[in-house]
Amino acid sequence: MQCFGSSQRQALRVVQMSASSYLYRSRARDATVLRLRIREITTTRVHYGYRRVHVMLRS
Repeated sequence: MQCFGSSQRQALRVVQMSASSYLYRSRARDATVLRLRIREITTTRVHYGYRRVHVMLRS
């Protein structure tokens, strides 16, 4: 934007993008503990599907 001498608002209007989408910052938490627990459940109980694994995680 700066190399063309246009403002952020003008550039976003040209590409038809909202400012909130452009400025979005993810706030995702670290899910490594959850992944390890899912992997632990699925290795011990091979025949469990995702629904039963989800129930086990909730309890």
